[in-house]
Amino acid sequence: MTRPILTQREAAAACGVSRSTIRRRREAGDLAGCVEDPARGWMIPVDALLAAGFRLNAPSPAEDPAAEAPAAPADGGPDAAALRAELDRIRAEHALALAHAEYGQKLAEAEAEAEHLRAQLAERGERIADLQRAVAALTPAPERAALTPAPGGPTVPGQTQAEPAPASAAEADGPRRRWWGGRA
Repeated sequence: MTRPILTQREAAAACGVSRSTIRRRREAGDLAGCVEDPARGWMIPVDALLAAGFRLNAPSPAEDPAAEAPAAPADGGPDAAALRAELDRIRAEHALALAHAEYGQKLAEAEAEAEHLRAQLAERGERIADLQRAVAALTPAPERAALTPAPGGPTVPGQTQAEPAPASAAEADGPRRRWWGGRA
């Protein structure tokens, strides 16, 4: 007579242990003769379960941890009300502590972002000031627009030009003529 072969789930239910216990024991090599069926998964012989020390039809462990807790008295009593109030207080404190930690983290992130934005603003302010100085240097002053710049004089504030050497003796002695034919 041959004993049946069970799936991991059936073996766990029959032995009163979890599926992970059966899987760990199978992977450790404690369950000899296990085969993998493509349709049903790992198949475990009952003889291998018995040889590994499992008891068949053992009571299964409680799945819910609350099921293991002792039942409260039916009347509740004055102690139960005090314990419930204490539990509610602890839960509220825990919720406040979590909220405080979350807001502290958000505050730190906001401060870091604000510092980053201040640094960017300072950099952009410096860039704007540089651009304003460049525009001011390139724009003629209103009082200078009416004046004709002297030959060889500065055309941009703060900048000097070297006087060109005269090309001929006539240019050195006489007034210069403009290229468009007008007289100076």
